[in-house]
Formats: sequence, structure tokens, C-alpha cells
Amino acid sequence: MPSLLNSSNLVRHSLPLASLFFAATLAAQSSGPLTPPPSSGPAPSAPGAIKSQSVPRKVGEPPITNEPPSLPPDQIIQKFAAREEQLKQFLGSYTWTQYFQMQTLDSDDIPDGNYEVQSDILFTPAGKRFEKVTYAPANTLTKIQMTQEDLDDLKKIQPFAFTADELPKYNVTYVGRQIVDDLSTYVFDISPKVIEKKQRYFDGRIWVDDHDLQIVKTYGKAVPDIVTKHGENRFAHFTTYRENLFGDLWVPTYTHTDDELRFSTGAVHIRVTVKYTNYKRFGSTTKIGVGTAAPPQ
Repeated sequence: MPSLLNSSNLVRHSLPLASLFFAATLAAQSSGPLTPPPSSGPAPSAPGAIKSQSVPRKVGEPPITNEPPSLPPDQIIQKFAAREEQLKQFLGSYTWTQYFQMQTLDSDDIPDGNYEVQSDILFTPAGKRFEKVTYAPANTLTKIQMTQEDLDDLKKIQPFAFTADELPKYNVTYVGRQIVDDLSTYVFDISPKVIEKKQRYFDGRIWVDDHDLQIVKTYGKAVPDIVTKHGENRFAHFTTYRENLFGDLWVPTYTHTDDELRFSTGAVHIRVTVKYTNYKRFGSTTKIGVGTAAPPQ
């Protein structure tokens, strides 16, 4: 996505976007959105490098405990993966409004570049998905630029659906239990087993509600970073939160990034906000839960 321009090399960096098919149900529990994260610094980027002490934690947030899960971790993984597949199909029949903003910041954390786009994600009468841009002021980014990998990650990594067919590609490690905004969750670290050429992966952490065994929060990045003699393509960490909008369905409504992309020519501080609103059913035979339109947000 973004790229740091330099007289000798083109240094690129990739944006984090949110997981549209990465959601969770929290029936009979809190129905509000999980609290957005505070600003955080860079975290390890190598696959498998995200450990419990590396993930940003809000001041006063309960620590992760070593309490064992009530079910074997393998069973929890299979259950939330199955639910992810259902949710992926469910959201495949919905439209929504997507707002995306990326800013670069100077040494005083004052924005010195801005990129904004608001779009309606719709269907043609024939049922083909398309994006209708409704707001796009002038792009003032000068330090970074979008790359093809960024665009690909928006479709395949940030909307990370951790479904059963994806399981063999990843190491999934149970970390412990943690209370996240009054929700009791299981914490798992996820990293790719092998990084194959020209393939993209998710590397990070997920929080799974211990009641409905669904993902409620994700933190991580797309990997690998791409560094060649011709340039650097760096990818930022993101945190995605979900909100209960459809009875027993929790869908992504907010993604946040506050990270430094460290290039050989220097670091670039970026801040990204992604909001998903106005979920509405387009029409499908897939039915999960109740409701055809999300309440006002």
C-alpha cells in the first residue's frame, strides 16, 4: 500500500485493513463493541514472533492467566473455525459502508499526509460484488503509497476467515485466558507453518469468547514483508474489534492501526482507521441468527 519514496529506492509499505469475515457471536453476553485499543508502537513482524508480552495491552486490562480451557484446545479451534465458515457465507449476502483513512505523522505526531475513501460495498442485480466510492478527497500522502500486495491483503488477509480449510497452514497455540471488556476469552497465537513464495498469511493473535467459541478480537499483520534490492514493502499491525448487530452475530465494525514502518531509509509513523457500518442483507438462502439490517451505529 503505502510506500516511502526515496531518490534511489522505492520503499513501499502495506496498510492494515480489517477482517470482514472475521467475527464472533456473544449471545447472552455484552452486546456493545469492544473498546478500541490505545496507540501502540511497533511489534515483532517475523512469523510466530508475537508472544503474550508483545501484544499491546490497555492500562488496567487484566493479564492473561494460565488457567486451562474448559475444552481441549483442539476442540475450541475446530468449533471457532466452523463458525468462521458460517459467518463468511453469511456476510457474503450483505452490503455495507466502508470508511478508510490512513495518515502519516511527523515527529510531533502531527498528520502530514492523508488518504481517505468511503465506499458502499454493493451487489449488481446479477449478484456480483462491486465497490461504489462515495467520498474521496485529494490524496496528500507523500511518504508512502499503496501497492498491489496491500490491495490483495485487503481481500484475503485482513478479511481473515480462519476456516477449517485454512487450519493446516497455521500453527495455533493456546496461550491462556483473559477478560476483555467483561468478556471471558481464550487467547490463541497464530502463525504460518511455512511461508511459500508469492503467498500471503496472517500472523498474530485472536481472542475467542469462551461461551459461544467465536472470535471477538484480532491483532496481527499480513506476512511476509517483502524486501528486495529494488525496494521495501512493509506491513503494519492492526487490531480489529467486533460488535453484536444481529442477535447472535458479532461482525467487524472497527479496525485501528498506530504503528511505525521501519525502512532502511528511516521509520514512517502511520495511523489507520477503518469503520464498517450500514450492514444490510442483499438476499441469500444463507440464514444465521435474526435480522436483515443492522441497527444504527
